[in-house]
Amino acid sequence: MMKIAVAAMGSTVAGHFGHCENFIFFDTADGKITAEQSVPNPGHRPGFLPNFLADNGAQVIIAGGMGGGAVDIFNERGVEVIVGASGEARTAVETYLRGELISTGSVCHEHQHADECGGHH
Repeated sequence: MMKIAVAAMGSTVAGHFGHCENFIFFDTADGKITAEQSVPNPGHRPGFLPNFLADNGAQVIIAGGMGGGAVDIFNERGVEVIVGASGEARTAVETYLRGELISTGSVCHEHQHADECGGHH
């Protein structure tokens, strides 16, 4: 079994990891989704969210974009980071499970600006 977390706005992949509304945890086995649980974003503060997700068992995180600091912590915790995803969270997970969701590596560097990632709101 593998647990995959998606940074989301409702049921859609969020454009920016830290500013998402909720995280959807998908339990998967044999390449299929077996369970799904949404939890509200517990708050965006430096270094907190990657550890929160890793502590909750996430082995993969899928998001639209992500700051470099978060990527570093996920890497330290052994969590695979997939960025550049969009659309329905469940569809993104299913695509990942088929081995077809490729990370674009679009890391947001201007983290202190409110309009990072080309103006996602």
